Amino acid sequence: MNDRWPGRGASLLLGCLLFIAPPRCEAQNLVPNPSFEEYDTCRVVNDVYYPETGPLGWFSGAGTPDHFLGCLPYGTFNSSPFSFLAFQYPQEGECYAGVATYRAVPPNVREYFMVELLSPLVIGQQYFASFYAGVGWGGYPMNPPAWLYTNGIGMLFTTQPRQWELNDPYPAPGNDAHVFSSVMITDTVGWTLVSGSFVADSAYHYLMMGNHFDNVNTDTAQIVSDTTGAQIGYVLIDNVCVSTDPEGCPMAVGIDALQSEGLRLFPNPARDHIALQGIDRGSGVMIHDAAGRVLWQGTGTGDLHRIEVGNWARGMYIGHGVNRGKRRSFKFVLIE
Repeated sequence: MNDRWPGRGASLLLGCLLFIAPPRCEAQNLVPNPSFEEYDTCRVVNDVYYPETGPLGWFSGAGTPDHFLGCLPYGTFNSSPFSFLAFQYPQEGECYAGVATYRAVPPNVREYFMVELLSPLVIGQQYFASFYAGVGWGGYPMNPPAWLYTNGIGMLFTTQPRQWELNDPYPAPGNDAHVFSSVMITDTVGWTLVSGSFVADSAYHYLMMGNHFDNVNTDTAQIVSDTTGAQIGYVLIDNVCVSTDPEGCPMAVGIDALQSEGLRLFPNPARDHIALQGIDRGSGVMIHDAAGRVLWQGTGTGDLHRIEVGNWARGMYIGHGVNRGKRRSFKFVLIE
């Protein structure tokens, strides 16, 4: 394993112990490189990861999970925000990760990202853990699959690493995880906070991110009902956190969808028109197709804005605007 992480963890812990009086030391996140921002080189990758390649410290626990980089040209295989597999702005920073969470054929194939914690968990200690999840959808695969919403994405802690190599068999999901989403992740624009707490029953050294439930125990729903192709679920991951302090990680009751406050687009899917509400008055609005071509641009009114789309090609579209002073993205689908 890459020895930079234990050293960093020890120095942070020592820094806390040296404080005899306030100020209070902030709770430590036990996950190194939690937002996948530190990496070896800016490169196009669709391969197995090791601790010293890709997002530093993280490695393939099964399959070929993906590392999406903001430094790559727009529309590259694993670039952020627009890639082969998704259109999604990072929850934090410029990078994020992604894993396959479901395949109908062959069944129970899963991808996992693993990382060694900065320090092992203490038996009997309560831990608080969270991460942000997004729907992998809106990219440009050559043979578009029937993209699925899925549940089950979560965090499993282990005592041993499991470095996966090409041609290794895919491990069977164990139908258990320490923290996971029991409901399907369905927000195709924003990020969903998945969080929970648990008491460590072993001195766990490693964290494995992915869907730890088999097909029978995974709920799915097709994102676009009239799409045919291989049934695949894919989830994006960002800002992973584990702490002994309940205030050390973003926490919610169950899951908390991050939505653009006040921004609404309906209907979705649409046929003849869309209605967009909540774009700041005077701000620019732009809509482009999956290939990046601008189809429409205008100016926000602050009120309901109707856009005729009946003569546009059927498919997925992506828009940008400003809502309450913050840049927002939105997606919609045109169907027959």
